[in-house]
Amino acid sequence: MSEAGSASSRIPGDVNGTGAGAATLVSARLPQAPASAFPAVSGAGGRPGTAAPVAVHLDGVSKAFDSGRSAVLALDRVTLPVVAGEFVCVVGASGCGKSTLLNLVAGLEEPTEGRVNVAGRTALMFQEPALFPWLTAAGNVELALRLRGVGRSARRRRALELLDLVRLGGFAQRRPHELSGGMRQRVALARALAQEAEVLLMDEPFAALDAMTRDLLHDELEQIWDEQRMTVLFVTHNVREAARLADRIILLTSRPGRVSEEFVVGVDRPRRIEAPEVSELASEVTFRLREEVARHAGR
Repeated sequence: MSEAGSASSRIPGDVNGTGAGAATLVSARLPQAPASAFPAVSGAGGRPGTAAPVAVHLDGVSKAFDSGRSAVLALDRVTLPVVAGEFVCVVGASGCGKSTLLNLVAGLEEPTEGRVNVAGRTALMFQEPALFPWLTAAGNVELALRLRGVGRSARRRRALELLDLVRLGGFAQRRPHELSGGMRQRVALARALAQEAEVLLMDEPFAALDAMTRDLLHDELEQIWDEQRMTVLFVTHNVREAARLADRIILLTSRPGRVSEEFVVGVDRPRRIEAPEVSELASEVTFRLREEVARHAGR
């Protein structure tokens, strides 16, 4: 692991897909980038007039898979700064490159063009929890700590603390098949938090859950984010979920993905997904998304 607060840099390359979906949790360690790679951004994340350091910066990033006539351009000249401690949601039509964007930030892919700078470590959480079925909930969380070199007694203690944090304190010795879908996803979140990463990348982590469980996990994630002050980059197809959670919503065009529009969420926290202000913003973003899908279909 790189030290907290260090800077990581992804430089242009020509690398094909790496099958990132097989993993559920990734921590990146890459060479240090110069401090100039992380300029302060004024007014980002709904904080006008303030300047904050940038935790993630995509600068003119394009990503193509394969080459020649079979090449598929997934992302095209994407520029996106994410302020430290900010919660940013990325929405867009299926196939627009949202997951590819997360893989680039995590270091699982290299950009074909452009540059990705990340200040600190990243942890990546996918839609499926992908827990090891032969390990208990605590054992799955301990695995991330073990990979960080944490001693046995310390990692057992920390795993229990993290399970308490995600409200699974009484289920530490349960195996995945004994847990509900929401509980398994809580274990995956605890395992992500065990990496002590500065940047948490989440790829539709609640998409497979029922509405009530998803709403509860929204509350818990928001509370953890507020306490830990992590930077979160969250991909979702659920526009209302984005309006519920985000400081900013980034709308990508249909493939190739480009930044089409940015929405600053000015709704006070804590929020409810059924709140009129959340619904109004979600309706606006949905309208823009439908316009984009219709434009792409009419090509």
